[in-house]
Amino acid sequence: MTKGYVFDIKRYALHDGPGIRTTVFLKGCPLRCLWCHNPEGQNPGQEIMLRPGRCLEGCSRCLEVCPLTAISKIGSWPKIDSSKCDCCGLCTQVCPSEALEIIGREMTPEEVMVEVMKDFAFYQQSGGGVTFSGGEPLQQPKFLEKLLRLAKKNHLHTVVDTSGYAQFDLFVRLLPFVDLFLYDLKLIDPERHLKYTGKRNELILENLQKLVKLTDKIIIRIPIIPSVNDDKENLNLMIKFISSLGQVGGVELLPYHTLGKDKYGRLGRNYQLLDIKKPSSEEMNRIAAYFKENNLSVLIGG
Repeated sequence: MTKGYVFDIKRYALHDGPGIRTTVFLKGCPLRCLWCHNPEGQNPGQEIMLRPGRCLEGCSRCLEVCPLTAISKIGSWPKIDSSKCDCCGLCTQVCPSEALEIIGREMTPEEVMVEVMKDFAFYQQSGGGVTFSGGEPLQQPKFLEKLLRLAKKNHLHTVVDTSGYAQFDLFVRLLPFVDLFLYDLKLIDPERHLKYTGKRNELILENLQKLVKLTDKIIIRIPIIPSVNDDKENLNLMIKFISSLGQVGGVELLPYHTLGKDKYGRLGRNYQLLDIKKPSSEEMNRIAAYFKENNLSVLIGG
């Protein structure tokens, strides 16, 4: 039986494709973008997240019950050593304030679809459907394919939100079941891409060039990260590359935000872009106008 790891199912999503949607977030991603707002989706398996604000000072139940001594105390609060933790869940079971939780639920495609189909009426009324995101959903290809097949069997509009970092044969295999790809582009220069995401981008660019020859149902999404990729040099390279592709469904600019910053601390990681602020509306409009001047259809997303 095929199963996969899901870390969230978000109902009434309005920014992950047309209409009212349910977005299913799959765990696992090959990239480590410094601005990632879903760091809990990066690792492929389960992990423990701590919410310090809920933690009761002086309580040591999680330390006492951990069979692998993966939990220690730093001041008044617990610290989890992920290299030791096997996510047995005992600490979450004894925590009186629910400060500890397991991120990542193992599910079958059928179990996921039960959740998705709860809002079928909204999809029909709004032209919405289901979006598979992450993480990188293509990191769980068998699970994703079964989800897409089930979605089409249930007459749902399907979207795959991808970084593009995967073998191209996966795109070919999934294409018959995907109505729209949301395809991320972050930087064009491979060395800068490596610096800020942990991977070079040749595979991402090559996959997009190949994919547009098979379908025009692609929206290119560009996160605008001040001081990282909003400079004229990168924007010019973006415009040149996108213009060379031919017909795509459009470009969506996504303004940087810090909504996921606190998650890093809960996972015992450091957030590295503390000095970067969200771009202003004026700045986003200026960048959008620059794309439009070069005859590209562009929207500013949420």
